[in-house]
Amino acid sequence: MKKISLRKITTKGKALFIAYDQGLEHGPAKDFDDKNVNPLYVLDIAKKGKFNGVVFQKGIAEKYNKEIKKSKVPLIVKLNGKTSLYKGEPLAEPICTVKEAIKLGASAVGFTIYIGSEYEAHMFMHFAGIEREAHEHGLPVILWVYPRGKAVKNDSSREIMAYSARTGLELGADIVKLKYNGNVEDLQFAVKSAGRCKVVVAGGVKIRERDFLNEARRVVKAGAIGLAVGRNVWQSKKPLEFSRKLRKEVFG
Repeated sequence: MKKISLRKITTKGKALFIAYDQGLEHGPAKDFDDKNVNPLYVLDIAKKGKFNGVVFQKGIAEKYNKEIKKSKVPLIVKLNGKTSLYKGEPLAEPICTVKEAIKLGASAVGFTIYIGSEYEAHMFMHFAGIEREAHEHGLPVILWVYPRGKAVKNDSSREIMAYSARTGLELGADIVKLKYNGNVEDLQFAVKSAGRCKVVVAGGVKIRERDFLNEARRVVKAGAIGLAVGRNVWQSKKPLEFSRKLRKEVFG
């Protein structure tokens, strides 16, 4: 197994990723407009905004591979996913392999597990193989841990947030991405629960820019290495200006 380094997707130990997997996860009509529906618009923000990585599903990573490589923005390929149409117990099956991600030039791979779902063990099994193969090639693994399903009554409680973080550590992820409940003390405990697995916080739905910047400051202060932001950046009227302010909060 090769030594895993996060240097390609971090700056002095901190990270700011731009997420763009919402087209599959939520559907384009819900989140996109005439500008940001184009992956090249978001890739341009990622490049000019100096993001540490851009998160794409397999199809976009393939169809826009030439432009992605030219941009030199580190590519994070999401290896599984699902739509929002099915309302039963959540399950995200693999749709891309580690081998394919490497061929596409990925600097890291991402995978989602819905803890609390009746399919939790199934997703654990898939992740185990993906984590093993990625690490054999020296590729960092980012684990999206989202508590969902009938068993989950409150997906943002202190207990559940810490459980999400600990899941990342226990399963061998290098970075765990989780939902933040807005309570700094709860996030501090989640970061401690993650141990040597680094924590990034999901950006979530679009909120007022001033509020998001304040939240970003608290997130880093609590010990997370940064954020994976989507809608709050590419839904902004001035995404590059907002990205500059966001970088200042994350990197100082």
